[in-house]
Amino acid sequence: MLTLASKLKRDDGGRTGRASGASDSTHRVSIRDRLLTKEVAELETNLPSTCKASFPDEDKLHHFQLAVSPDEGYYQSGRFQFEIDVPEAYNMVPPKVRCLTRIWHPNITENGEICLSLLREHSIDGTGWAPTRTLKDVVWGLNSLFTDLLNFDDPLNIDAAEHHLRDKEDFRNKVQDYIKHYAR
Repeated sequence: MLTLASKLKRDDGGRTGRASGASDSTHRVSIRDRLLTKEVAELETNLPSTCKASFPDEDKLHHFQLAVSPDEGYYQSGRFQFEIDVPEAYNMVPPKVRCLTRIWHPNITENGEICLSLLREHSIDGTGWAPTRTLKDVVWGLNSLFTDLLNFDDPLNIDAAEHHLRDKEDFRNKVQDYIKHYAR
């Protein structure tokens, strides 16, 4: 799975110093890619049972998809796809995350924008992104949006939150309708 790790070892070729005449830039691997090699390996052993990560190109660990299939709550029986892009400036800036599945959720817009404090580069409450956070935090945060981090008090999708406050049963029905049409 971790072909980037083997690629890094192959590119290093066991070098202890620079080859004469070799350009340093042809063998340079970004800090992001080195971090991702370690973090993806850790993620594979600590992935929630309701999540599955997939890498369209195993040589590009900075771009992957995450499927979340909640096993409880309003979103049970749905399968929600997220696209995660890790910028070159990672881990100083958070990954960019978008929900690819149309969803009726107070913290996710129908266009895929996500309100999750740890994905904020700057946060007033101090819960935003920090260089000490990892992909594991992002995955567990996305997974928790369907259970304990489901937030109706500070919504991004105000219509969904107000719908829940007005009529919880009708909200549940609309969520199930979205799951039936978009999240199977």
